[in-house]
Amino acid sequence: MRAEVRVFVADGPLPDEGASGEEIDRRVEQLDAISGPVTAQEARALADCFGPDDCHGVAWTLLHLIETGPNPVLTVEPEPDANEWHDRLWTRAANAGLVEGD
Repeated sequence: MRAEVRVFVADGPLPDEGASGEEIDRRVEQLDAISGPVTAQEARALADCFGPDDCHGVAWTLLHLIETGPNPVLTVEPEPDANEWHDRLWTRAANAGLVEGD
């Protein structure tokens, strides 16, 4: 796994929209340092970094970066109480015919 991905992953999930501008900017800079395509290992690690909301659009950037890697990242449908971003990744993979959706 590349160093820039390890740094992003080590900081954990994205903050919520109530986080300080400095914190959000710092996470954006970390994310911008990661060039696509990502590896399967990196994509799986990055998928654990979604926070509770879209973090002022940063979560969409994370989702699109994850999708530069080998798909599907999620091979099992998320549980009903899963993070909404995991649901999005799954739905997008199902819509693309990469996984069997309901």
